[in-house]
Amino acid sequence: MLVEIVAAQDIHFSQIGLNPVLYNPAYAGFFEGKARFGISYRNQWASVSKPYQTFAATAEASVTRNRYMFNGFNVGLIFYRDQAGSLNYGTTAANLILSYYQSPTGSSDNYLSGSIEVGYGQDGFNASSADLYDPMETFEKNRCSYLTVGAGVAWFYQPSDELTLRVAFSARNLNRPNISYMGLDSSRLSIHWNLYSQCEWRFLPSLGLMPILAAQLQHQYHEIYYGTELHWYLEEVQNRIVPYVGVMMRHADAAIFTIGTEYNAFQFAFSYDANISKLVSASRSFGAIELGLVYRIIPVKKRAASLPCPIM
Repeated sequence: MLVEIVAAQDIHFSQIGLNPVLYNPAYAGFFEGKARFGISYRNQWASVSKPYQTFAATAEASVTRNRYMFNGFNVGLIFYRDQAGSLNYGTTAANLILSYYQSPTGSSDNYLSGSIEVGYGQDGFNASSADLYDPMETFEKNRCSYLTVGAGVAWFYQPSDELTLRVAFSARNLNRPNISYMGLDSSRLSIHWNLYSQCEWRFLPSLGLMPILAAQLQHQYHEIYYGTELHWYLEEVQNRIVPYVGVMMRHADAAIFTIGTEYNAFQFAFSYDANISKLVSASRSFGAIELGLVYRIIPVKKRAASLPCPIM
């Protein structure tokens, strides 16, 4: 019998600004509106092998808010499914989030949010598709279930109508759940650390830049994102219509090109990852395609021509 220690990783998406609760649980309910729903789909490495496919669905809502919206509780739910390879190895999981936000200055231009997250996951594979060295051998089990615990904090600051700043930090799998199929205590899911920072600057009445810098670390694996989006504010009074394009880099791995638009309560984005890693000769620079859609329940009101407050 051959025994090998494997370090597993969590799922990831390239559109980290579209549906940020996937990146940090503290963003549950941390948006303009009463509720938010999102779906994301990613197809990766289709040119190299059987593609890695990832699907995620999210729902967030406000539970309580005080009269002036300076503090309140929110809840969130994340469901995702990740599948890859000829054995259809994948993860199915659901996470429940409870978050609380507070304005430390008692104003709508400065907010802190904190969250806790509890999840249930199951890893598994299709044993019937495996080619065994000895046909008489069988797998003892092909499913592994576990509980996860996470936490996150986020800060929002809007010093003027033309500028907003966001910084967030989170850690998932704080309990290091055992994901061994053979009962080995050494096979545990590593803590997943996330750091996210974003600035939105309206440098012209109808144009804005959104630089993003983010990093993820899990076990010995890490990802660093950096780049910017250019937003074109076509309409913000009767309707909100904001098309945008973005260019991001995942350091030493991929160049990410995004096109998207906001239309009132909807936001849609399409991304293409051009592979630039050592796998480029096999991938022919094709890394992944990604689709994302977000819908928010927003109170009907006349909009001001400025950046939106995240708690309205």
